Amino acid sequence: MMMQLQETPKQKNSLFNAMNRFIGAVNNMDQTIMVPSLLRDVPLDEEREMSCLKSDMEEGDTYSYYQLLKSIRRDIEWGVRCAAADERRKESMMNTRKNSIASTASSASSSSSFSSEEEEDEEDEEDEDLEKQFQFHLTGLHGVLSKLTQQANSVTKRYKKELGIGGWGQ
Repeated sequence: MMMQLQETPKQKNSLFNAMNRFIGAVNNMDQTIMVPSLLRDVPLDEEREMSCLKSDMEEGDTYSYYQLLKSIRRDIEWGVRCAAADERRKESMMNTRKNSIASTASSASSSSSFSSEEEEDEEDEEDEDLEKQFQFHLTGLHGVLSKLTQQANSVTKRYKKELGIGGWGQ
């Protein structure tokens, strides 16, 4: 289990704190839900918070969301490496090597049309693009983690509601 750290107002939007909030919410969900099978066939609440959080699993039940959230937590904590991903990576590397060898052979036979000044401008644009891409993905990841945190809290509330445990309306 990860230790929850106190966050300052300046750190509220940090990715690290968003991940900690999500992991904390899933840990709370996991500790609260003692019998996950009770969530099977329990429809998702049509509350405002759940309706905006539905993923590709439109017809899913609360149990499927429970499993999804635990899976995402595991991926954050341990990474997403698996045998299938390793196999795809190996195939990709083989294709890249083949393309690289073919590209090297064709570029050796033709002369370069870029001057060194054009290459520097291109590198500057790539650096700027990397920064924009990073900001775009960071913002997206933060938003997704916030929604997943709300979803974990909603699943916990739904379980408590199904069991009639007090305090679920908070």
